[in-house]
Amino acid sequence: MKPIIAITADIRVAASEIINERRADFAPRGAVDAVLAAGGLPIVLPYTAPELAEELVRTFNGLIIPGGPDVDPTFFGEEPIPEIGRTYYKRDAFEIALIKATIAAQKPIFGICRGIQIINVAMGGTVFQDLAIQDPTYRIRHAQAAPGEFPTHHVMIEPNSYVASILKTSRSYVNSRHHQAVRKVAVGLTVSAQSDDQVIEAVESTQNSNIVAVQWHPENMWQEFPEQLEFFKDLVHRSQPK
Repeated sequence: MKPIIAITADIRVAASEIINERRADFAPRGAVDAVLAAGGLPIVLPYTAPELAEELVRTFNGLIIPGGPDVDPTFFGEEPIPEIGRTYYKRDAFEIALIKATIAAQKPIFGICRGIQIINVAMGGTVFQDLAIQDPTYRIRHAQAAPGEFPTHHVMIEPNSYVASILKTSRSYVNSRHHQAVRKVAVGLTVSAQSDDQVIEAVESTQNSNIVAVQWHPENMWQEFPEQLEFFKDLVHRSQPK
């Protein structure tokens, strides 16, 4: 039986050109295709009331938290600075509840870009609201001007980390579309990759492989860079029904 992989949806705030409706839910097609290519069955999960998180966890075997808007800083005890981008409080509240329920159910999670940040916040960590303003070591352009599927900078992968076992390399060339990043790492997570300017690029569980999260977008790269599909194959493998 193929495992069911849930992908949380983003929200289109403006009215769609196709349907005149605000707040339409959508998920990145690259992630859907990657799950299919990895042997899983993708479903898209729109935000609902956080209280429904435990029930929803019963409907899937593994979870992907993809990219999206900035994380609302009130969830980690800060007020928004002028440089923060668009946030969506309801999605944050739902995903935090869903992440906690998925961890409690001991089901695997894969975070992408915003995903690494909201996972860290859900577990008690913080993020930089804006790297250029708040991170004194910042010196690489992390919001690339190149098309999203193109790599733009390298990341150094920790030897003997779970991420290293997935990519089978100590240095990877990745894409980069973010201006926020993990700041204080949550208890229960450990850093598994960093850029040359020390921005955290990947984290994983300290005790098991239930959580893997990266700051880049492998769902945009895997067709030209097949090693990036390994993240999705790994998630599908970890999500096999027991």
